[in-house]
Amino acid sequence: MQTNAPQPGRPNGELIWIHATNTERLFALCDVTRRLKTMRPDLRVLCTWEAAMEPTICPTDCDIPFGPFTAETKIEIRQFLDHWTPDVCLWSGGNLRRALIRKLRDRGVMTLWVDMAEEDLPDRRARWLPDQRHHMLGGFSAILAPNQTVADRLIKVGVSAPHISVSGPLRLSATPPDCADSDLDALHESLGSRPIWLAARIELGEIETIITAHRQALRLLHRLLLIVVMDTPQDVIQAKERIQSLGLSIADWELGEEPEEHNQILLCGPEDLGLWYRLSPLTFIGGSLENGAAGHDPLDAAALGSAILHGRGIQHFHGMYARLQNAGAAQAITSAHDLGEAVINLSAPDQAADMALAGWEIVTEGAQVADELIDRLQTLLDDRDTRNIGYART
Repeated sequence: MQTNAPQPGRPNGELIWIHATNTERLFALCDVTRRLKTMRPDLRVLCTWEAAMEPTICPTDCDIPFGPFTAETKIEIRQFLDHWTPDVCLWSGGNLRRALIRKLRDRGVMTLWVDMAEEDLPDRRARWLPDQRHHMLGGFSAILAPNQTVADRLIKVGVSAPHISVSGPLRLSATPPDCADSDLDALHESLGSRPIWLAARIELGEIETIITAHRQALRLLHRLLLIVVMDTPQDVIQAKERIQSLGLSIADWELGEEPEEHNQILLCGPEDLGLWYRLSPLTFIGGSLENGAAGHDPLDAAALGSAILHGRGIQHFHGMYARLQNAGAAQAITSAHDLGEAVINLSAPDQAADMALAGWEIVTEGAQVADELIDRLQTLLDDRDTRNIGYART
C-alpha cells in the first residue's frame, strides 16, 4: 500500500473500489464504472492495480487513481479498508489475497470477481490438509467467469454453481464521440466520391511519416484527401507549418476552412474526432510509430465503421489491437512506405468495408459483458442501500 504521499480523504456517498491485474482490465473496469456513474451521479471510483503494471496510466474516468495495491498483512489491509470503506469491490484477474477477501466478507463489503483465467485460480496450500479454497472463494458475492472451462474448475474447487455466472471475457467497450449530423451530411455532399483516409491522434514527430505516406498514395489516387487530426490543440499550428513546408495544400478546419478540390490535406484539432471517424473508411491511429509508445484506444474508430492501421507502439492497448488484427480489422505498419501501400490497397471500398465489419464485431463482443456487470453492480448497490450494509455516510 502506498505510504509515501498523504492519501486523499474518502469522499461522501457510494464508493466502488476496482482492482485490475493488467492494463486492458484497468481500462475496461474504468469504462464500466464511467457508464455506471451516468446512472448514479454521486458514485465515486477508487482505482488500484498490481505493482507489476507500473508505470501505467489510469483513465480519467477514475475519481481516485490510488496506484498499486500492495497491502499484504492484516494490519495494512485493515488500514486500507478503514480509510476507504468501499461499498463494493470489483476485482479482476488473479493474485487474490486470502486475508483481504476474508476481511471484505467480515465487513459486509460486496465483492465481485471477474475475468479470471485458469492460471489465476488459487493453488491448494497443502495436499495433506483439507482444501479450503472454497471458503475463500465463497467470500465473493458473485463470480463472473469468462468461459465454461474456468467455471467448471471453480465448481471442482468447491464453489457452488449458483454462485458462478459465465459472462464472457471482460473487454473495453466503445462509447464513441458524437458529431453533428448536419456537418456529416454537408461533408458527404461536398466531398462526393473523393477518396479519404484519416490520421488520428497524431503527434508532431509523426507528421513527416504521415505526409510521406500520403505523397506515395497520391501518385495513384490523385484526388485522395488526408484528414490529419492532431492529438492536442496546441500542436495544430506547428503541424500546419511543417506540412506547408513540405509543399502540400492545406485546409485548416480550426479556421473554419472546408476542403476544396485542390486541397490535399484537411488539418484539425481533436475536438471533432467523432465526425472524422464516421466520414473516413480508413484510419491510422497515431501515437504508435515509436516502439514502446503507449498508443491510443482503437475501439472508437472501429465502432464508427473505420478500418484501422497502426504502428508498433501500442503498449497499453496491445490486447485490443491483437484481437482486431486476428479478426482482420487492423493492420500494423512499420514505415512510411508500408503506410502508403496500405492506404493504396485499402482504397478499394470492399477492402476497407470488410475490415470495418470485422472491427464492429470485435467492439460488440465486450458490450454484453459490460451490460451484465453494470446490472450486477446496480443490484449490489441497491441491496446495500436497502439493507443498510456498510458504513453510514454523511
